[in-house]
Amino acid sequence: MKYLIDTHIFLWLLFEPNKLPPTVLKQLKSNECELYICSISFWEISLKFNLGKLRLEGVTPDELLAYAQQMHITVVDFTADNMASHYQLPKPIGHKDPFDRAIIWKCLSDDFILVSRDQKMDEYVDVGLKLLNFNT
Repeated sequence: MKYLIDTHIFLWLLFEPNKLPPTVLKQLKSNECELYICSISFWEISLKFNLGKLRLEGVTPDELLAYAQQMHITVVDFTADNMASHYQLPKPIGHKDPFDRAIIWKCLSDDFILVSRDQKMDEYVDVGLKLLNFNT
C-alpha cells in the first residue's frame, strides 16, 4: 500500500511517535506499507520554522531530508502535470490551506492513501481521496 504522510505525521514519526495510535503506527511500519512524503511538506516545515511557529528538537529543516531517507520514506515531487491540473481540485468551503490542498491533489493524481489527523481532509473523500484519518 502506498501511503503519503501529511506533514504533521512525518514530524510525529520523527519526534513524537506516541501521538500516533498504536494501530496506525503498526500499519505504517508493516512490510506491506510504502511511505511517501511530498516535497512541499519540507517547504511548509521550513516556512513555519523560519516564522518561529515550529520547533524541531535541535535539528534544522534542511536536515530532515536525511531523516526521511533513514526512515525509508520516499520524497515525491510535484510534476508539471500535477501543478497544471491542480485547478480541478474542488474547493470545499472549510478547507483553504494551500499545503494541504497540494498534498490532497498529489494523492488524487497519483493514487496515494493519505495519512493525516486533519479532519478537514474528510471533505475530499467524496471526490476520491483515499484516507487513513484518525483521532488521538
